[in-house]
Amino acid sequence: MLHMKQVYAVLDRHVTYTATKAFFGTKMDEGSFVHSHGIKMLSLVEKLDDLKGGLDNDTYIDVILQLLPPSYDPLIVKYNMNGLGKSINELLNISNMRQ
Repeated sequence: MLHMKQVYAVLDRHVTYTATKAFFGTKMDEGSFVHSHGIKMLSLVEKLDDLKGGLDNDTYIDVILQLLPPSYDPLIVKYNMNGLGKSINELLNISNMRQ
């Protein structure tokens, strides 16, 4: 029985690692649609939360902002000046309005 717990622990750890790697590596390409990128990021956030490997809301938002292309720098500055405390959905709505 102990062996089975060890095997499942390794599998759970691998799934969490893969989801975390995908989240931190999902950089939005210049010219692509924010909506598609946002849906993908929300899906990864939900997956990480389900795996108990999630981060707090502010850290998610920091990473999502860092993964936007340089053309979104004005939006990032505006968000950091005015939008602190917003949810991920609100951030993505702001990004969609820009496009």
